[in-house]
Amino acid sequence: MPGHGSLRDAAYAELRRRIVDLDLRPGQRIVERDLAAELAVSRIPLREALQLLQSEGLVVLVPRRGAVVSPFTADDVRDLFDVRESLEVLAARLAAERHTAVGLTRLRRHMADAERALTAGDDPATAGANAAFHRTLVDIAANPLLSSMMRPLEARTQWLFHLTRQRDLVQQHDEHQALYDALAARDADGAADIALAHVASGREISIALAGQWSEGAVDPVAATRTRRR
Repeated sequence: MPGHGSLRDAAYAELRRRIVDLDLRPGQRIVERDLAAELAVSRIPLREALQLLQSEGLVVLVPRRGAVVSPFTADDVRDLFDVRESLEVLAARLAAERHTAVGLTRLRRHMADAERALTAGDDPATAGANAAFHRTLVDIAANPLLSSMMRPLEARTQWLFHLTRQRDLVQQHDEHQALYDALAARDADGAADIALAHVASGREISIALAGQWSEGAVDPVAATRTRRR
């Protein structure tokens, strides 16, 4: 019989997937009773899973009322880009200096996955491969402090990639190729410049797209009063 921790982890993984893959939308209510029955877990491991998701910024818990998927407003997107433009540039610079052959192989694999998904017209898979490229870039920077700083942002960055997957995916793929080439050449300055331009290129369109999934400021307390799923 699965242990308590494994039930929590399974509920966390499934809820995270549903949020990032947009099966649950920003501002949508999470009905604990219904979800616990659907996932075949008790309310205790489900609530612990929700607390983990809250720590990643994906869920808002309202005391004695329940939970909603976090709003992801234009201001939230702007704040995320402010941080990404600093930390991902640092990651690119360090990755150019410290990468190993194994790290480069992982990046090439993500780029190949993205190219196959592009050819198949599978936008969600392309977004997932692009997010994996960025996660691996941080890994091969080989700076544990940077990794710990980026970890809370990982889920929101992946979420952003799915929410904005109608962006020019071919352009994003080409920019990843240019970044990879600079990394492989150990061109730290070039990698940093490309990373900054790559992140910054998505800022304004992502802020504009936020209006399509965020209907102004969502009141979590009001949202938990509804039965909307």
